[in-house]
Amino acid sequence: MKETRIDSADQVFNIDALNERSRAILRQIVESYLQTGEPVGSRNLARVLPMNLSPASIRNVMSDLEHTGLIASPHTSAGRVPTQMGLRLFVDGLLEVGDLSDDERRSIESQITSHQSGSFDTLLNEAGELISGLSHCAGVVLADKQVERLKHAEFVPLAPGKALAILVGESGEVENRIIELPAGLPPSALTQASNYLNARIQGLTISEAISKLKTEEKQTRVELDELTQRVISLGLAEWSGTLDDRKSLIVRGRSNLLKEVSAQEDLERIRQLFDALESKSDLMQILGLAEQAEGVKIFIGSENKLFSLSGSSMVVAPFRDDQRKVVGVIGIIGPTRLNYARIIPMVDYTAKLVSKLLT
Repeated sequence: MKETRIDSADQVFNIDALNERSRAILRQIVESYLQTGEPVGSRNLARVLPMNLSPASIRNVMSDLEHTGLIASPHTSAGRVPTQMGLRLFVDGLLEVGDLSDDERRSIESQITSHQSGSFDTLLNEAGELISGLSHCAGVVLADKQVERLKHAEFVPLAPGKALAILVGESGEVENRIIELPAGLPPSALTQASNYLNARIQGLTISEAISKLKTEEKQTRVELDELTQRVISLGLAEWSGTLDDRKSLIVRGRSNLLKEVSAQEDLERIRQLFDALESKSDLMQILGLAEQAEGVKIFIGSENKLFSLSGSSMVVAPFRDDQRKVVGVIGIIGPTRLNYARIIPMVDYTAKLVSKLLT
Protein backbone atom coordinates (compact mmCIF):
# COMPACT_ATOMS: atom_id res chain seq x y z
CA MET A 1 0.00 0.00 0.00
CA LYS A 2 1.34 3.35 -1.00
CA GLU A 3 1.52 6.10 1.58
CA THR A 4 1.97 9.70 0.53
CA ARG A 5 3.25 12.51 2.72
CA ILE A 6 0.89 15.38 2.08
CA ASP A 7 1.49 18.25 4.46
CA SER A 8 4.14 20.08 6.41
CA ALA A 9 2.87 18.71 9.71
CA ASP A 10 4.07 15.27 8.59
CA GLN A 11 0.55 13.88 8.34
CA VAL A 12 0.51 10.75 6.21
CA PHE A 13 -2.49 10.02 3.98
CA ASN A 14 -3.01 6.59 2.52
CA ILE A 15 -4.07 7.01 -1.09
CA ASP A 16 -5.65 3.56 -1.04
CA ALA A 17 -8.22 4.95 1.40
CA LEU A 18 -9.84 6.67 -1.60
CA ASN A 19 -12.18 4.51 -3.65
CA GLU A 20 -12.40 4.66 -7.43
CA ARG A 21 -15.10 7.35 -7.40
CA SER A 22 -13.17 9.59 -5.03
CA ARG A 23 -9.97 9.25 -7.03
CA ALA A 24 -11.70 10.02 -10.31
CA ILE A 25 -13.45 13.09 -8.91
CA LEU A 26 -10.32 14.39 -7.15
CA ARG A 27 -8.27 13.86 -10.30
CA GLN A 28 -10.81 15.77 -12.41
CA ILE A 29 -11.03 18.65 -9.93
CA VAL A 30 -7.24 19.01 -9.83
CA GLU A 31 -6.75 18.70 -13.59
CA SER A 32 -9.49 21.24 -14.27
CA TYR A 33 -8.06 23.64 -11.69
CA LEU A 34 -4.53 23.31 -13.10
CA GLN A 35 -5.88 24.12 -16.55
CA THR A 36 -8.28 26.97 -15.75
CA GLY A 37 -7.59 28.12 -12.18
CA GLU A 38 -11.35 28.08 -11.56
CA PRO A 39 -13.45 26.11 -9.03
CA VAL A 40 -15.25 23.05 -10.40
CA GLY A 41 -18.91 22.28 -9.66
CA SER A 42 -20.75 18.96 -9.56
CA ARG A 43 -22.71 19.58 -12.78
CA ASN A 44 -19.54 20.22 -14.79
CA LEU A 45 -17.91 17.17 -13.25
CA ALA A 46 -20.90 14.99 -14.20
CA ARG A 47 -20.34 15.90 -17.87
CA VAL A 48 -16.63 15.02 -18.01
CA LEU A 49 -16.16 12.13 -15.56
CA PRO A 50 -15.37 8.75 -17.15
CA MET A 51 -18.16 7.17 -15.08
CA ASN A 52 -21.92 7.76 -14.97
CA LEU A 53 -22.64 9.65 -11.73
CA SER A 54 -25.42 12.06 -10.90
CA PRO A 55 -24.60 15.57 -9.63
CA ALA A 56 -26.05 14.56 -6.26
CA SER A 57 -23.71 11.55 -5.99
CA ILE A 58 -20.78 13.73 -7.02
CA ARG A 59 -21.67 16.29 -4.35
CA ASN A 60 -21.63 13.56 -1.69
CA VAL A 61 -18.14 12.46 -2.74
CA MET A 62 -16.98 16.08 -2.87
CA SER A 63 -18.27 16.58 0.66
CA ASP A 64 -16.18 13.63 1.84
CA LEU A 65 -13.09 14.94 0.02
CA GLU A 66 -13.60 18.36 1.58
CA HIS A 67 -13.95 16.82 5.03
CA THR A 68 -10.66 14.99 4.44
CA GLY A 69 -8.98 18.29 3.56
CA LEU A 70 -8.20 17.45 -0.07
CA ILE A 71 -10.49 20.06 -1.65
CA ALA A 72 -12.04 23.32 -0.46
CA SER A 73 -14.61 25.89 -1.47
CA PRO A 74 -13.16 29.38 -2.07
CA HIS A 75 -16.58 30.90 -1.23
CA THR A 76 -20.05 29.70 -0.23
CA SER A 77 -21.75 28.98 -3.56
CA ALA A 78 -18.67 28.08 -5.59
CA GLY A 79 -17.40 24.79 -6.83
CA ARG A 80 -14.32 23.22 -5.33
CA VAL A 81 -10.57 23.66 -5.79
CA PRO A 82 -7.79 21.37 -4.56
CA THR A 83 -6.01 22.27 -1.35
CA GLN A 84 -2.25 22.05 -1.12
CA MET A 85 -2.80 18.67 0.49
CA GLY A 86 -4.91 17.61 -2.48
CA LEU A 87 -2.28 18.84 -4.93
CA ARG A 88 0.41 16.86 -3.16
CA LEU A 89 -1.70 13.70 -3.18
CA PHE A 90 -2.45 14.18 -6.87
CA VAL A 91 1.21 14.74 -7.78
CA ASP A 92 2.47 11.81 -5.73
CA GLY A 93 -0.26 9.26 -6.38
CA LEU A 94 -2.64 10.17 -9.21
CA LEU A 95 -0.64 12.17 -11.73
CA GLU A 96 -0.06 10.48 -15.06
CA VAL A 97 3.25 11.98 -16.16
CA GLY A 98 3.39 12.56 -19.87
CA ASP A 99 6.42 12.34 -22.12
CA LEU A 100 8.10 14.91 -24.29
CA SER A 101 7.46 14.76 -28.01
CA ASP A 102 10.33 13.96 -30.36
CA ASP A 103 10.30 17.58 -31.52
CA GLU A 104 10.55 18.86 -27.92
CA ARG A 105 13.44 16.50 -27.20
CA ARG A 106 15.29 17.57 -30.34
CA SER A 107 14.68 21.23 -29.55
CA ILE A 108 16.03 20.93 -26.00
CA GLU A 109 19.01 18.86 -27.12
CA SER A 110 19.95 21.18 -29.99
CA GLN A 111 19.80 24.28 -27.81
CA ILE A 112 21.88 22.79 -25.01
CA THR A 113 24.44 20.94 -27.14
CA SER A 114 25.07 24.09 -29.18
CA HIS A 115 26.92 25.37 -26.10
CA GLN A 116 28.92 22.19 -25.53
CA SER A 117 32.20 23.91 -26.41
CA GLY A 118 31.53 26.78 -24.00
CA SER A 119 32.47 27.00 -20.35
CA PHE A 120 30.77 25.18 -17.50
CA ASP A 121 29.10 28.42 -16.35
CA THR A 122 27.91 29.20 -19.89
CA LEU A 123 26.30 25.76 -20.14
CA LEU A 124 24.44 26.22 -16.85
CA ASN A 125 23.29 29.74 -17.73
CA GLU A 126 21.97 28.57 -21.08
CA ALA A 127 20.25 25.56 -19.49
CA GLY A 128 18.56 27.87 -16.97
CA GLU A 129 17.41 30.20 -19.78
CA LEU A 130 16.20 27.25 -21.84
CA ILE A 131 14.09 25.61 -19.16
CA SER A 132 12.64 28.98 -18.19
CA GLY A 133 11.54 29.61 -21.76
CA LEU A 134 10.08 26.14 -22.25
CA SER A 135 8.14 26.14 -18.97
CA HIS A 136 7.20 29.86 -18.89
CA CYS A 137 8.40 29.83 -15.28
CA ALA A 138 11.60 30.92 -13.56
CA GLY A 139 14.52 28.60 -14.27
CA VAL A 140 16.89 27.77 -11.38
CA VAL A 141 20.28 26.08 -11.32
CA LEU A 142 22.43 25.36 -8.27
CA ALA A 143 25.83 23.86 -9.00
CA ASP A 144 29.23 23.30 -7.54
CA LYS A 145 31.49 25.94 -8.99
CA GLN A 146 33.83 24.49 -11.55
CA VAL A 147 36.99 23.57 -9.72
CA GLU A 148 39.38 26.51 -9.98
CA ARG A 149 42.92 25.85 -11.16
CA LEU A 150 45.72 27.84 -9.55
CA LYS A 151 47.90 30.34 -11.36
CA HIS A 152 49.91 32.23 -8.75
CA ALA A 153 50.54 32.44 -5.00
CA GLU A 154 52.31 35.14 -3.07
CA PHE A 155 53.04 36.18 0.53
CA VAL A 156 53.22 39.94 1.07
CA PRO A 157 54.48 41.39 4.40
CA LEU A 158 52.06 43.64 6.29
CA ALA A 159 52.43 44.76 9.90
CA PRO A 160 55.06 43.07 12.08
CA GLY A 161 54.15 39.42 12.54
CA LYS A 162 51.50 39.46 9.77
CA ALA A 163 51.44 38.79 6.03
CA LEU A 164 48.85 38.79 3.26
CA ALA A 165 48.52 35.39 1.60
CA ILE A 166 47.34 35.96 -1.99
CA LEU A 167 46.02 33.20 -4.20
CA VAL A 168 45.13 33.77 -7.89
CA GLY A 169 43.12 31.33 -9.99
CA GLU A 170 43.46 30.76 -13.74
CA SER A 171 40.24 32.72 -14.33
CA GLY A 172 41.69 35.72 -12.48
CA GLU A 173 39.74 35.16 -9.25
CA VAL A 174 41.74 36.33 -6.24
CA GLU A 175 41.57 35.19 -2.61
CA ASN A 176 43.33 37.15 0.13
CA ARG A 177 43.91 35.96 3.68
CA ILE A 178 45.86 37.53 6.55
CA ILE A 179 48.09 35.05 8.35
CA GLU A 180 50.13 35.26 11.56
CA LEU A 181 53.83 34.78 10.91
CA PRO A 182 56.11 32.59 13.04
CA ALA A 183 58.33 34.55 15.42
CA GLY A 184 61.82 35.26 14.08
CA LEU A 185 60.89 34.79 10.41
CA PRO A 186 63.35 36.68 8.12
CA PRO A 187 61.78 38.86 5.35
CA SER A 188 63.40 36.73 2.65
CA ALA A 189 61.40 33.70 3.80
CA LEU A 190 58.17 35.11 2.32
CA THR A 191 59.77 35.43 -1.11
CA GLN A 192 61.24 31.96 -0.78
CA ALA A 193 57.86 30.48 0.20
CA SER A 194 56.15 32.23 -2.77
CA ASN A 195 58.73 30.97 -5.25
CA TYR A 196 58.57 27.42 -3.88
CA LEU A 197 54.76 27.29 -4.25
CA ASN A 198 54.66 28.83 -7.71
CA ALA A 199 57.12 26.26 -9.00
CA ARG A 200 54.77 23.45 -7.94
CA ILE A 201 51.09 24.45 -7.86
CA GLN A 202 50.31 25.99 -11.25
CA GLY A 203 47.40 24.24 -12.93
CA LEU A 204 46.40 22.36 -9.78
CA THR A 205 43.39 22.80 -7.53
CA ILE A 206 43.90 23.67 -3.87
CA SER A 207 43.24 20.09 -2.79
CA GLU A 208 45.59 18.74 -5.46
CA ALA A 209 48.28 21.24 -4.43
CA ILE A 210 48.00 20.23 -0.77
CA SER A 211 48.20 16.55 -1.71
CA LYS A 212 51.25 17.12 -3.92
CA LEU A 213 53.14 19.11 -1.27
CA LYS A 214 52.36 16.44 1.30
CA THR A 215 53.89 13.74 -0.90
CA GLU A 216 56.93 15.98 -1.39
CA GLU A 217 57.29 16.66 2.32
CA LYS A 218 60.79 15.20 2.52
CA GLN A 219 62.00 17.33 -0.39
CA THR A 220 60.41 20.40 1.22
CA ARG A 221 62.36 19.82 4.42
CA VAL A 222 65.58 19.65 2.38
CA GLU A 223 64.97 22.89 0.43
CA LEU A 224 63.26 25.06 3.08
CA ASP A 225 63.90 25.84 6.70
CA GLU A 226 61.26 25.06 9.31
CA LEU A 227 59.88 28.62 9.58
CA THR A 228 59.38 28.92 5.81
CA GLN A 229 57.63 25.55 5.79
CA ARG A 230 55.27 26.86 8.45
CA VAL A 231 54.43 29.91 6.31
CA ILE A 232 53.42 27.61 3.43
CA SER A 233 51.35 25.42 5.75
CA LEU A 234 49.59 28.47 7.20
CA GLY A 235 48.80 29.82 3.74
CA LEU A 236 47.44 26.54 2.44
CA ALA A 237 45.32 26.08 5.56
CA GLU A 238 43.76 29.53 5.07
CA TRP A 239 43.18 28.99 1.36
CA SER A 240 41.86 25.46 1.65
CA GLY A 241 38.35 25.21 0.20
CA THR A 242 38.11 28.85 -0.85
CA LEU A 243 38.25 28.17 -4.59
CA ASP A 244 37.26 24.48 -4.63
CA ASP A 245 34.07 24.03 -2.63
CA ARG A 246 31.59 26.77 -3.42
CA LYS A 247 28.24 26.78 -5.18
CA SER A 248 26.79 29.14 -7.73
CA LEU A 249 23.08 29.94 -7.95
CA ILE A 250 21.49 30.94 -11.26
CA VAL A 251 17.90 32.22 -11.52
CA ARG A 252 16.57 33.04 -14.99
CA GLY A 253 13.19 34.28 -16.25
CA ARG A 254 11.82 35.80 -13.05
CA SER A 255 9.49 37.97 -15.12
CA ASN A 256 7.59 34.81 -16.08
CA LEU A 257 6.29 34.67 -12.52
CA LEU A 258 4.41 37.93 -13.14
CA LYS A 259 2.44 36.62 -16.10
CA GLU A 260 -1.30 36.25 -15.54
CA VAL A 261 -0.95 38.00 -12.17
CA SER A 262 -3.51 40.79 -11.77
CA ALA A 263 -4.84 40.88 -8.21
CA GLN A 264 -2.89 43.04 -5.78
CA GLU A 265 -2.62 40.18 -3.31
CA ASP A 266 -1.05 37.98 -5.99
CA LEU A 267 1.45 40.70 -6.83
CA GLU A 268 2.35 40.95 -3.16
CA ARG A 269 2.99 37.21 -2.97
CA ILE A 270 5.27 37.34 -6.00
CA ARG A 271 7.11 40.33 -4.50
CA GLN A 272 7.74 38.28 -1.36
CA LEU A 273 9.07 35.44 -3.51
CA PHE A 274 11.40 37.84 -5.33
CA ASP A 275 12.70 39.08 -1.97
CA ALA A 276 13.32 35.49 -0.90
CA LEU A 277 15.15 34.71 -4.14
CA GLU A 278 17.38 37.74 -3.63
CA SER A 279 18.51 36.44 -0.23
CA LYS A 280 19.46 33.12 -1.92
CA SER A 281 20.19 31.26 1.32
CA ASP A 282 16.75 29.63 1.67
CA LEU A 283 16.65 28.61 -1.98
CA MET A 284 20.15 27.16 -1.80
CA GLN A 285 19.15 25.17 1.28
CA ILE A 286 16.11 23.70 -0.50
CA LEU A 287 18.08 22.92 -3.64
CA GLY A 288 20.70 21.29 -1.43
CA LEU A 289 18.00 18.87 -0.24
CA ALA A 290 17.07 18.18 -3.85
CA GLU A 291 20.68 17.17 -4.58
CA GLN A 292 20.10 14.12 -2.39
CA ALA A 293 17.20 12.90 -4.54
CA GLU A 294 17.57 10.18 -7.16
CA GLY A 295 15.21 11.84 -9.63
CA VAL A 296 12.77 14.72 -9.89
CA LYS A 297 11.90 16.41 -6.60
CA ILE A 298 8.74 18.51 -6.18
CA PHE A 299 8.16 21.17 -3.50
CA ILE A 300 4.62 22.55 -3.21
CA GLY A 301 3.57 25.72 -1.39
CA SER A 302 3.99 25.90 2.36
CA GLU A 303 5.83 22.57 2.54
CA ASN A 304 8.88 24.80 2.82
CA LYS A 305 9.47 28.26 4.26
CA LEU A 306 10.55 29.86 0.99
CA PHE A 307 7.20 29.25 -0.71
CA SER A 308 4.91 29.45 2.33
CA LEU A 309 3.80 33.01 1.58
CA SER A 310 4.13 33.17 -2.20
CA GLY A 311 2.11 30.05 -2.97
CA SER A 312 4.72 28.73 -5.39
CA SER A 313 6.04 25.33 -6.38
CA MET A 314 9.45 24.11 -7.46
CA VAL A 315 10.29 21.10 -9.64
CA VAL A 316 13.98 20.19 -9.80
CA ALA A 317 16.24 17.27 -10.71
CA PRO A 318 19.93 16.59 -10.01
CA PHE A 319 22.66 16.34 -12.64
CA ARG A 320 25.97 14.49 -12.36
CA ASP A 321 29.56 14.58 -13.52
CA ASP A 322 31.58 11.82 -15.18
CA GLN A 323 32.11 10.15 -11.80
CA ARG A 324 28.31 9.93 -11.31
CA LYS A 325 28.65 12.42 -8.47
CA VAL A 326 25.77 14.90 -8.11
CA VAL A 327 27.23 18.34 -8.84
CA GLY A 328 24.04 20.39 -9.03
CA VAL A 329 20.31 20.60 -9.64
CA ILE A 330 18.22 22.28 -12.33
CA GLY A 331 14.53 23.04 -12.47
CA ILE A 332 11.79 25.65 -12.35
CA ILE A 333 9.88 27.81 -9.89
CA GLY A 334 6.30 28.66 -10.75
CA PRO A 335 2.79 28.86 -9.31
CA THR A 336 1.30 25.82 -7.58
CA ARG A 337 -1.06 25.67 -10.58
CA LEU A 338 1.58 24.10 -12.81
CA ASN A 339 1.17 21.67 -15.66
CA TYR A 340 3.07 19.04 -13.66
CA ALA A 341 2.55 16.32 -16.27
CA ARG A 342 4.52 18.40 -18.80
CA ILE A 343 7.01 20.10 -16.45
CA ILE A 344 8.26 16.95 -14.70
CA PRO A 345 9.56 15.14 -17.84
CA MET A 346 10.94 18.44 -19.17
CA VAL A 347 13.02 19.02 -16.03
CA ASP A 348 14.10 15.37 -15.91
CA TYR A 349 15.22 15.35 -19.55
CA THR A 350 17.09 18.65 -19.27
CA ALA A 351 18.95 17.44 -16.16
CA LYS A 352 19.95 14.24 -17.96
CA LEU A 353 21.23 16.22 -20.95
CA VAL A 354 23.33 18.46 -18.70
CA SER A 355 24.76 15.29 -17.09
CA LYS A 356 25.51 13.89 -20.53
CA LEU A 357 27.45 17.02 -21.51
CA LEU A 358 29.41 16.93 -18.27
CA THR A 359 30.47 13.32 -18.91
